[in-house]
Amino acid sequence: MGQAVKVLQLFKTLHRTRQQVFKNDARALEARIKINEEFKNNKNETSPKKIEELMKIGSDVELLLRTSVIQGIHTDHNTLKLVPRKDLLVENVPYCDAPIQKQ
Repeated sequence: MGQAVKVLQLFKTLHRTRQQVFKNDARALEARIKINEEFKNNKNETSPKKIEELMKIGSDVELLLRTSVIQGIHTDHNTLKLVPRKDLLVENVPYCDAPIQKQ
Protein backbone atom coordinates (compact mmCIF):
# COMPACT_ATOMS: atom_id res chain seq x y z
CA MET A 1 0.00 0.00 0.00
CA GLY A 2 1.38 3.40 -0.98
CA GLN A 3 2.24 6.08 1.53
CA ALA A 4 -0.39 8.46 0.13
CA VAL A 5 -3.08 5.84 0.76
CA LYS A 6 -1.87 5.36 4.35
CA VAL A 7 -1.91 9.13 4.94
CA LEU A 8 -5.47 9.36 3.60
CA GLN A 9 -6.55 6.43 5.81
CA LEU A 10 -5.07 8.13 8.88
CA PHE A 11 -6.82 11.39 7.95
CA LYS A 12 -10.17 9.60 7.72
CA THR A 13 -9.55 7.59 10.91
CA LEU A 14 -8.72 10.76 12.86
CA HIS A 15 -11.95 12.38 11.68
CA ARG A 16 -14.04 9.28 12.54
CA THR A 17 -12.48 9.12 15.99
CA ARG A 18 -13.06 12.85 16.49
CA GLN A 19 -16.73 12.41 15.62
CA GLN A 20 -17.15 9.53 18.08
CA VAL A 21 -15.14 11.04 20.94
CA PHE A 22 -16.67 14.53 20.73
CA LYS A 23 -20.19 13.47 19.75
CA ASN A 24 -22.78 16.23 20.35
CA ASP A 25 -20.10 18.71 21.46
CA ALA A 26 -20.04 21.41 18.79
CA ARG A 27 -17.05 23.25 20.25
CA ALA A 28 -14.90 20.14 20.62
CA LEU A 29 -15.92 18.94 17.16
CA GLU A 30 -14.00 21.95 15.85
CA ALA A 31 -10.92 19.73 16.28
CA ARG A 32 -11.76 19.06 12.62
CA ILE A 33 -10.17 22.39 11.79
CA LYS A 34 -6.92 21.46 13.58
CA ILE A 35 -6.76 18.04 11.88
CA ASN A 36 -7.32 19.60 8.45
CA GLU A 37 -4.77 22.34 9.21
CA GLU A 38 -2.05 19.88 10.22
CA PHE A 39 -2.52 17.73 7.12
CA LYS A 40 -2.67 20.80 4.87
CA ASN A 41 0.51 22.27 6.41
CA ASN A 42 2.39 19.06 5.64
CA LYS A 43 0.83 18.09 2.30
CA ASN A 44 3.99 18.99 0.34
CA GLU A 45 6.30 16.93 2.56
CA THR A 46 8.38 14.56 0.41
CA SER A 47 10.81 12.99 2.89
CA PRO A 48 9.63 9.43 3.62
CA LYS A 49 11.27 9.61 7.06
CA LYS A 50 9.48 12.87 7.98
CA ILE A 51 6.18 11.49 6.64
CA GLU A 52 6.62 8.39 8.84
CA GLU A 53 7.26 10.64 11.87
CA LEU A 54 4.12 12.68 11.13
CA MET A 55 2.11 9.47 10.63
CA LYS A 56 3.33 8.19 14.00
CA ILE A 57 2.23 11.42 15.70
CA GLY A 58 -1.18 11.22 14.01
CA SER A 59 -1.62 7.56 15.01
CA ASP A 60 -0.61 8.33 18.60
CA VAL A 61 -3.11 11.20 18.76
CA GLU A 62 -5.88 8.97 17.39
CA LEU A 63 -5.08 6.25 19.95
CA LEU A 64 -4.98 8.77 22.79
CA LEU A 65 -8.33 10.28 21.80
CA ARG A 66 -9.95 6.87 21.38
CA THR A 67 -8.66 5.36 24.62
CA SER A 68 -8.32 8.28 27.04
CA VAL A 69 -10.96 10.96 26.43
CA ILE A 70 -14.25 10.83 28.31
CA GLN A 71 -16.97 13.40 27.69
CA GLY A 72 -18.38 15.28 30.64
CA ILE A 73 -21.70 17.12 30.57
CA HIS A 74 -22.42 19.94 33.02
CA THR A 75 -25.64 18.98 34.78
CA ASP A 76 -25.58 21.89 37.23
CA HIS A 77 -23.14 24.34 38.83
CA ASN A 78 -20.77 21.81 40.43
CA THR A 79 -21.69 18.54 38.74
CA LEU A 80 -20.38 16.76 35.66
CA LYS A 81 -22.02 13.66 34.21
CA LEU A 82 -19.39 11.43 32.58
CA VAL A 83 -20.37 9.77 29.31
CA PRO A 84 -17.88 6.97 28.62
CA ARG A 85 -18.05 5.18 25.27
CA LYS A 86 -18.36 1.38 25.25
CA ASP A 87 -14.89 0.89 23.76
CA LEU A 88 -13.39 2.85 26.66
CA LEU A 89 -14.72 0.43 29.25
CA VAL A 90 -13.38 -2.73 27.64
CA GLU A 91 -10.00 -2.74 29.38
CA ASN A 92 -11.27 -1.35 32.67
CA VAL A 93 -9.71 -2.96 35.74
CA PRO A 94 -12.17 -3.40 38.63
CA TYR A 95 -11.47 -1.38 41.75
CA CYS A 96 -10.53 -3.38 44.83
CA ASP A 97 -11.64 -1.96 48.24
CA ALA A 98 -9.36 -4.34 50.14
CA PRO A 99 -5.94 -4.43 48.50
CA ILE A 100 -3.99 -7.62 49.01
CA GLN A 101 -1.00 -7.12 51.31
CA LYS A 102 2.32 -8.14 49.81
CA GLN A 103 4.35 -10.40 52.09
